[in-house]
Amino acid sequence: MDKTALHRISYGVYIVATGGGGLRNGQIANTVFQITAEPPTVAISINKLNFTHECLEKTGVFSVSVLAEDAPMTFIGRFGFRCGRDFDKLEGIGTREGVTGCPVVTDHTSAYLECRIVSRLDCGTHTLFLGELADAGILNDLPVMTYAYYHLVKKGKSPSRAPTYIGA
Repeated sequence: MDKTALHRISYGVYIVATGGGGLRNGQIANTVFQITAEPPTVAISINKLNFTHECLEKTGVFSVSVLAEDAPMTFIGRFGFRCGRDFDKLEGIGTREGVTGCPVVTDHTSAYLECRIVSRLDCGTHTLFLGELADAGILNDLPVMTYAYYHLVKKGKSPSRAPTYIGA
């Protein structure tokens, strides 16, 4: 079986953030997709070992910031290759408090979604969280970063906890 065929599925690059009750964190995610139009619902896939997963379980809310192509690799790395248990990933980053109290990352972001978790699906190493939109908006007209752009132009890698990671 050639698992690299999975790389042909189209993805984006996003920051999934959560916060409330003294907790806040964010991480890079590539698995974000719309589930329904009414009510507007999206799904995110988060590794159970990630601090973001722990925070999502406690807060029940999340935001998705759609990264623009201009996001530097240092910015992406801050959210994708370091653990929020070790430092505050959102400190010094442009954010605003969303309607649910969840942080919404605005730096290098083209649009955002803010959701309340309405369901979960255990997927082994990951949990699929379904979130009903509480708010959403377009921040600018910058081109959005696709996962293909991240790999081909930015030369980015998939961390071992990403759902798209394929080990040697």
